[in-house]
Amino acid sequence: MSRHIALLRGINVGGRGLLSMADLRALAASVGFTDVKTLLQSGNMVFSAPGTPSELERKLEAALKAQTGRDILVMVRTPAEWAAIIDANPMPDFAQTHPSYFQAFFMKAPLDPGALKAALASHEGPESFHLDGRTIYASFPGGMSQSTLMDKPLDKRIGAVTTARNWNTVLKLRDAVTA
Repeated sequence: MSRHIALLRGINVGGRGLLSMADLRALAASVGFTDVKTLLQSGNMVFSAPGTPSELERKLEAALKAQTGRDILVMVRTPAEWAAIIDANPMPDFAQTHPSYFQAFFMKAPLDPGALKAALASHEGPESFHLDGRTIYASFPGGMSQSTLMDKPLDKRIGAVTTARNWNTVLKLRDAVTA
């Protein structure tokens, strides 16, 4: 059994996609996941289970669909993948001094670098973006909610589904999966 990190997209955001973390833990246990812990109320979970990340994503997505009737996207990473995400951070100084204004956008598959470049071609704001495989790192000096770039969701701009976590949460998940 290996440890894993799961990110659920669109859980308990703005009063939508409501799912209690107790229900999520119980659901994960019902499909054979063990040592299940959730972090915050926005669909962050660490657990142990046999299988590849993609197998575990499918398993949890099917269970969520059966329980809630909704398609809830799940992204699973191993502790080694998570450590690599942290190590690859191209803006460590900004992330350290402004962790709640630094976001990591996670995707199931690597993004074509041209898609991000095209999405940001006309943008002249203070935000910075960097693509590394299945992760987009983004600094929002004025906060994500104040960014004119985010008037249109990043998903729609790049043509790929993402789920974002601020750097505080990224580091807390690292600590939770290794605890």
